[in-house]
Amino acid sequence: MTKPVYILNGPNLNLLGLRQPEIYGRETLSDVAESCAALAEDLGLTIRFHQSNHEGALIDWIHEARTSGAGVIINPAALTHTSVAILDALLAFDGPVLEVHISNVHKREAFRHHSFVSGRAEGVIAGFGTEGYLLALRRMATLLKAAK
Repeated sequence: MTKPVYILNGPNLNLLGLRQPEIYGRETLSDVAESCAALAEDLGLTIRFHQSNHEGALIDWIHEARTSGAGVIINPAALTHTSVAILDALLAFDGPVLEVHISNVHKREAFRHHSFVSGRAEGVIAGFGTEGYLLALRRMATLLKAAK
């Protein structure tokens, strides 16, 4: 059995579909998880889909992925702009990392323009709504296939 791709979601993404739908859309995080699971199956991948409002939980999942995961897709949400700890955890992970943002962070407040995670990520997808997760999953499949 192949190792799963970890899809990790940071603070407030549990409110997806309810919080600021004019920015983030009406799709829920459960909808995103279902779409990702269906696409992963089509791509021959398995996923572990998690969300937490707590930085430490995200770090624990990244640490778990060091031995159990093939890659990490992460939407760190607001922690993107503040968490050196998440960056350090990702630097300790040897597989590919992709960063996803539902909104185009570069069209938003200036503080959202900097990402600690981007320095570790093989790619960044922003502004494609929840479809960004599917784009990231397709790219992850390509990266993992090339690494074999």
